Formats: sequence, structure tokens, C-alpha cells
Amino acid sequence: MFKNFKADLNAVVEKDPAARNKLEVLLTYSGFRAIAAYRIAHFLYGKKLKLLARIISQRARRRTGIEIHPAAKIGRGIFIDHGTGVVIGETAEIGDNVVIYQGVTLGGTGKDTGKRHPTIEDDVMISSGSKVLGPITIGRGSKIGANSVVLKNVPPYSTVVGVPGRIVRQRGEKIGDIFDQVKLPDPVIEEFKRIAGRLENVEKAVGIEACKYSISMQDDGSDTEFWGDGI
Repeated sequence: MFKNFKADLNAVVEKDPAARNKLEVLLTYSGFRAIAAYRIAHFLYGKKLKLLARIISQRARRRTGIEIHPAAKIGRGIFIDHGTGVVIGETAEIGDNVVIYQGVTLGGTGKDTGKRHPTIEDDVMISSGSKVLGPITIGRGSKIGANSVVLKNVPPYSTVVGVPGRIVRQRGEKIGDIFDQVKLPDPVIEEFKRIAGRLENVEKAVGIEACKYSISMQDDGSDTEFWGDGI
């Protein structure tokens, strides 16, 4: 248990540029404090002291805004950034070096018994406001975009965005910076670009110079621009 404490503390210092030192993390970081309380509650839960474990977990929820069921299984080096509104259900399983941002729910989809919460493999990033629901698996190294709702299994090293979550294929290759929540592909925009390209080809084939719409990325790839010529 103490090795997990140390790994969790090191994860915060390594992954959060705002963390100046370990003492600051120990005293002020709600995410670390919630995980620390979970480690104690989980230990007691395994010793059949389930009521005491639940009391500790609920006290941690009131103090941090993060609710983690003591029966959940969480690996080392977990980093919950900010954390308010995070909910991790009873049968959830989380691997090592996972990053979770505020407002994330790892929940169930009904009143089923048994395994009913997600399994999150190693090195996954789950962005702000995302909901991962049901007994599904999020593969190693995947990234869940902000406010996505994920209801199906996600292969390793994939990116998921949207409601419901859509997988952007990465051909099994590891994507870039695990902590970058901004530069995520948008499959809706990609589909519009594909349709616009086909429409332009049809117009050229029939010799029509009508209203043409295009979806293009700026040179720096930072913004999406919509424009159109008049008829």
C-alpha cells in the first residue's frame, strides 16, 4: 500500500507542471488526497471491514468532491487532476499511470449485478466531463476526448470523441502526448471535408460553377475554417 502512495505522489509531481513540490501535493491536492483515502478504504474493504471502508470513502467524497468506491481496483501512479465530480464505481478497474480529469464518471448502465463498470488499461487519459459506462474496456494508451460518452470497447492506442463516443483509428500506433486534450481528431469535421471534396469533383465534372463550400484547416492546424462563395 505504501509503495502505491509513493507512486501516486510521484505521478502528480511528474505530470502536473503546477506541482512545485511533494509537500504541496500532500497538503493541497484533492485528487491525491482522494486516492490516498481510497488506498486505506480499499485495504479495509479487503479485510471485510466494509462499513468502515465506506465511511472513509464517503468522508473523502465530502472533503474532495471525488467519489471512489472502496471495492474498485486501481493501479499505481494514478493522477486525478482537479478532480471535482469524479465518480469511480464499485467494479471499476484502473491500470497504472492513468490520468483522469474533473467530471469523469466510470459508471454502470443499470441495475445489473457483477461486473458492471469499465476496465481502464494502463496509460489511458480520460478528459474532462467524459462518461465511460458499462463493463467495457478502454485499451492501453487510449485518449478519451472531453465530454465524450463511451459505451463500447476501445482498442489500444485509440482516440475517442463525441456523444456517443466515436473511435478515430490510429492503426494501432501510439498517439502523441498523452496529456494533450486539445489536438484530438474530429471525425465529424473529417466527414464533412470528405463530402465537400466529392461535391467539388462532381461540380468540376459537369462544369458547374455554383456555390461551393469547403472545410479547411489553417496552415498551423489550430482552427477549423468554414467558408463559401456566393452563387
